[in-house]
Amino acid sequence: MKQITSAANPHYQALRKLVQSSQERRKTGLSVLDGVHLAAAYREHVGLPSRIAVSRSGLGNPEVQTLLDGMKGVEIFALGDALFGGLSSVVTPTGILTVVETPCPKSVPRDMDVCVLLEDLQDPGNLGSILRSCAAAGVRHVLLSKGSVQAWSPRVLRAAMGAHFMLSIYEQTDLRAAARDFPGRLFATRPLAPQTVFDTDLTGKLGFLFGNEGAGLSAALLAAADFLVSIPMSGKSESLNVAAAAAVCLFERVRQLTALSHR
Repeated sequence: MKQITSAANPHYQALRKLVQSSQERRKTGLSVLDGVHLAAAYREHVGLPSRIAVSRSGLGNPEVQTLLDGMKGVEIFALGDALFGGLSSVVTPTGILTVVETPCPKSVPRDMDVCVLLEDLQDPGNLGSILRSCAAAGVRHVLLSKGSVQAWSPRVLRAAMGAHFMLSIYEQTDLRAAARDFPGRLFATRPLAPQTVFDTDLTGKLGFLFGNEGAGLSAALLAAADFLVSIPMSGKSESLNVAAAAAVCLFERVRQLTALSHR
């Protein structure tokens, strides 16, 4: 285990740059996982990280120590708590940062059974929540437009709680082309659509289209949808948060598939 005692240390500088700069993460193909849960999820679903930074306090955490015991051969840096605090973006850090190679599928497959297409999503919390719902609902493929927030940013990673490592996430995607090539039916939500999501067959090959928090879907992607469906609401609110709308649609599909399997 190597010691870092100064913020001028080149390894520390490299870590801080990765934490602070999305451009640096894209350039290096690396992401930073903050905390035990994300590190454990990566180890379980992907493999060993590139390197690890751990605080003095973290070394006394049994969960951190158990995780480190399973990281044989990985370069580990020990930092004082103050130095580590300059890297961690959480209020109460657990004391471990993991640098990993960002999983990056090369091209969108043409044989997807179900997928979610996200156009120009801006809020990291929304994206993380949608990724978490996708993983829980058994939807593996998530496509993001070029104008969307970076999927591997620290805030999205925290919100998704390890869901990234159970999904194939395609960033910088031409969604119009992906919609055109998708072999199944495409669904989009609209507040005034006469057919509700609960009255729509969501089994078989299908894709869900969700748009920007303020502007919604572009006219081109709306036109690509085979079905426009609404989500009934009994209150006075005009619309749902995009992450909530996605969860409703995804788990209505789960409900329908479960009911179908019990017949």
